[in-house]
Amino acid sequence: MENKENNNNNNKPRKSGGFRMGSYWIYGVIFLALITINILTVSNGKSKEITFNRLESLIRAGHIDKIEVINEKVGQIYLNKDSLSRYKETKYSDVVDEKLFGESQANYVMNIGPSASFDEKINAINQTLPPNIAKVDIQYVTQQNWWGPIFSWLLLPLLFIGLWIMIMRRVGGGGAGPGAQIFNIGKSKASLFDANAKVDVTFKDVAGLDEAKEEVMEVVDFLKNPKKYTALGGKIPKGVLLVGPPGTGKTLLAKAVAGEAGVPFFSLSGSDFVEMFVGVGASRVRDLFKNAREKAPCIIFIDEIDAIGRARGKGAMQGGNDERENTLNQLLVEMDGFSTDKGVIIMAATNRPDVLDSALLRPGRFDRQIGIDPPDLIGREQIFKVHLKNIKLSLDVKPSALAEMTPGFAGADIANVCNEAALIAARKNKQAVDMDDFNQALDRVIGGLEKKNKLIHKSEKEIIAYHEAGHAICGWFLEHASPLVKVTIVPRGIGTLGYAQYLPKEEYITRTEQLLDRICMTFGGRAAESIVFGKISTGAQSDLDQITKMAYGMVAVYGMNNSVGNVSFYGLQQDQFQKPYSEQTAAMIDQEVRELVAKQYERAKALLTERRHELEVIAHHLLEKEVLLKSDLEELIGPRPFVDPDKDQHSGHQAEEPVADNQPVQ
Repeated sequence: MENKENNNNNNKPRKSGGFRMGSYWIYGVIFLALITINILTVSNGKSKEITFNRLESLIRAGHIDKIEVINEKVGQIYLNKDSLSRYKETKYSDVVDEKLFGESQANYVMNIGPSASFDEKINAINQTLPPNIAKVDIQYVTQQNWWGPIFSWLLLPLLFIGLWIMIMRRVGGGGAGPGAQIFNIGKSKASLFDANAKVDVTFKDVAGLDEAKEEVMEVVDFLKNPKKYTALGGKIPKGVLLVGPPGTGKTLLAKAVAGEAGVPFFSLSGSDFVEMFVGVGASRVRDLFKNAREKAPCIIFIDEIDAIGRARGKGAMQGGNDERENTLNQLLVEMDGFSTDKGVIIMAATNRPDVLDSALLRPGRFDRQIGIDPPDLIGREQIFKVHLKNIKLSLDVKPSALAEMTPGFAGADIANVCNEAALIAARKNKQAVDMDDFNQALDRVIGGLEKKNKLIHKSEKEIIAYHEAGHAICGWFLEHASPLVKVTIVPRGIGTLGYAQYLPKEEYITRTEQLLDRICMTFGGRAAESIVFGKISTGAQSDLDQITKMAYGMVAVYGMNNSVGNVSFYGLQQDQFQKPYSEQTAAMIDQEVRELVAKQYERAKALLTERRHELEVIAHHLLEKEVLLKSDLEELIGPRPFVDPDKDQHSGHQAEEPVADNQPVQ
């Protein structure tokens, strides 16, 4: 998300253009201090050092103006003006003639050694000079360098102080890294979106969620026009809980609310409250609501609230201090306690509402629970239109056709299909994305990446072909089975050697005969192997898993068995340690499931034995082409012998996810 502003330090906006002491300033001050010490303590750094013999030759040539002995250690030699100008132009061009702080530097320097000995040598030279050469005087100068000792004493403390300030700024929230946020650990981690950090997602970008949008748009309208509702005595809900499977658009809807509301919007995840330190979660909840009250009216959005909202007392250590429960208790108090203020609306999202605490879901906290289900045919078409806006499409691509091909797909799945199709077209250097690219994208999303280099033995490939042909024949000649869309033996994904894709009708209830036909159709692969080869393989593992779940659901959950009766033991899926029935009932359930499964397996074998010719035709064409579509099956074995009585009302409407028969690796 762009334009984010972290809501630490009480969410006070930072003034633009003001002075801000950063770590780079500290580095700069230390660097300048070192440079200053170097300049002040090292004088005449550019002057060339000479020997005494060279000095003697300069004196005898009459080039020396004066000699200054600094602190009886260093001799600074100055040339007279005429000699300096002449020697700079000739062989003595290295002579320094510069000024430091307005004073001329020595042209040469030398280490004089003992001052008394140096004085005697210069006097001896002066005694032997001819009359036309001026004698050289020695001036003894004592200099006190105050800056050097001062900086020498202050440099180390200044370095420690600078490093301490930098460390404190980092651990206090002024920088990133492992030590950041130590002293602000009890502060809220919510990101604030306001007038300075707007979200560019609006309700126009949310498609296929008309009912959910209508509910949350009412919340936005209340924040913009509160008098419209309060004049009639109405109150806006304090909390709105978005519930739905992953990828259905819960977070996207919250982003749209942030972009449309026009009020401060605090966004964070449920895991942001969780920390290894005791009391941190409750402290962050208090800080979050404190900041929200200061900016009321505003909205707080907590994504994946089940991280802190789980039912209390389940899975907690006896006698221990459960940090998650403390965080939840503080959240309950802040949402509906004595200190509750008006103008703060809570939005939350979760895909596991069954694990939330009942106190969190009651009216007064989360008054509204908005269910967000996978979109229907019209919703999928709208979502495709949103995601296809930025894709260059060929004329044969129709959003309505894509919506019919993707039953059960959520918004995230549709976005993934569109992106994969664009990538496939770009890989082929196409100028536009066509329908063939979308078909390949669907194959990749449903079955996985095509394994072009996977070497499959001829005998194994034949088993796979008959297995998938068995599914296709059973689905084609069973009245209540879902219509077949595609059958393929191309290896895809991890352990997928082939699959059959079906197009389920949009149904909200399922009858007994429909479930029995689905079990029989799922048995088609193993039954075909048994009939053709007289042996079975491990290829039906995923089929058996689906069959077992459907059979136990019919007997123990949906009350579709005469022996067990009209009872539902749905609780057995919730409690792994205690079954809600006796051992006799458990044995009865197991027996009825085995009888049901065995009956449908024999039914599938009988159907495939009757349709053995069609089975051979489909299997041989699969071995030849590897992929068969519905139109291919109609040409090979004729049209499906059943007419859908609701075809006119439900044509193209599918709500369930396509069944993919995934074969494990041999």
